[in-house]
Amino acid sequence: MIPKRLKEARKRARLTQEKLAVMAGIDESTARSRISQYENGIYRPNFETCCAFARVLEVPECYFYTVDDTFASALLTLYSVKFLEKKS
Repeated sequence: MIPKRLKEARKRARLTQEKLAVMAGIDESTARSRISQYENGIYRPNFETCCAFARVLEVPECYFYTVDDTFASALLTLYSVKFLEKKS
């Protein structure tokens, strides 16, 4: 996982670290510190946790693993279009 992707997606969703963690199923007592550690690259979440973050943040799972910033942006655009189509 690329740490900056998690932070970017969380800020775009206007969620605090604690709120994101709790919504993704992380225990409230360690919520903020765990997200902080993930965003700073101290620890890496497992794939299932990344999937939970993706669900909460409404981004594709691959967004967290894409190295190229331009491609990551394109993924978000494509995903947003598909996401809006599903809601309609």
